Amino acid sequence: MIVTASAHSRLLPALAICVAAATPMCQAQVAIEPRPTPAKTAQRRPNLRVDSNLVLVPVAVVDRRNHPVTGLTKENFRVFDDGVERTITTFAMEDEPIAAGLIFDHSSSVAGVVGNELEASRLFLQTSNPSDEYFLVVFASRPELAVPMTRDANAIQYRVFTSKSTGSTALYDAVVLGLNELKKSSLARKALLVVSDGGENNSRYSRGEVRKIVEETDALIYAISFVTWDANFSVLNWMAELSGGRVIPARPQELADIAAKVGLELRNRYVLGFPADEIPRDGKYHSLRIQLIPPHGMPPLKATWRRGYRAPDDSIRIGSLGKRPLNGAGNARHCSRIPDIGQLFCAITCPIRSNAGLPKSPGNEFVGAHFAAFET
Repeated sequence: MIVTASAHSRLLPALAICVAAATPMCQAQVAIEPRPTPAKTAQRRPNLRVDSNLVLVPVAVVDRRNHPVTGLTKENFRVFDDGVERTITTFAMEDEPIAAGLIFDHSSSVAGVVGNELEASRLFLQTSNPSDEYFLVVFASRPELAVPMTRDANAIQYRVFTSKSTGSTALYDAVVLGLNELKKSSLARKALLVVSDGGENNSRYSRGEVRKIVEETDALIYAISFVTWDANFSVLNWMAELSGGRVIPARPQELADIAAKVGLELRNRYVLGFPADEIPRDGKYHSLRIQLIPPHGMPPLKATWRRGYRAPDDSIRIGSLGKRPLNGAGNARHCSRIPDIGQLFCAITCPIRSNAGLPKSPGNEFVGAHFAAFET
């Protein structure tokens, strides 16, 4: 059965967030009660071939009202790697703890919207569970890590409540600060939610530098924009799409509802896997395209996914490099080992450890930003 999840009818854990909001200031702090930890179920193990290589691609599907769509099957997706259709051999969807960063614009251009940000953060955090981690970055002329990585939702609520709007807009610097903070989490799934009008006029990082950093990260970037299709919107749009997230235009009064829906979407992502045996191991970038085939009678649906990955490079000796960053990537990340499988390659730094039925195993390192590789 196909199901669309409503933001107010279901509580699910959430991912990191960059957010810049809009409306009057709220008058009281709101306490948040996280939903109880769901009962553990038997771990599902996909049918994986021995000595196979896999590219794993998380995909989110929403309807016209931006409600996450669940219940789809492998037959509803087609995957194209540099224009060549690949056979989907693994397919999964499962809830898992998330590290999420909220990035709130507090520059003078969005003055008066702190109240909207407060309600947005409240509803977004309500979709979380006790195992989730989150932090808050606020930015104007410079970014500030207002609340470091924590499981205390009330600390974030209070900091948003006491913030003021003033100054220029260092959007790029705020995103970079958020991505660096995500590196402190050991959770496999990571995201940022950026709420902003998309203005950028005071960052030390250039667009080209930020693009490179986003390409190397394992985090999704979702953005809520107070503008539509102008230059400011495009700033948020390219960052979100490059990471596998998306940007959603909104009026200030719509911010809270959209933030809650983003939280649900982050927790309802399919994972498609295809063999990588025929992919040249040359370190080159591969473009990915997902074709969605809705079930008969379903309304139009929209899919979002990471637009590409970088292949491993055979010129690098994996087994001899230990835990150092590999293939020029910034920070090595832990992935998971599949018994009896020689190598595993994970697009988007393997953010689906339990989805693929992979047990935790420290010591296996990522090659580049988008692939994990290790030897048995």
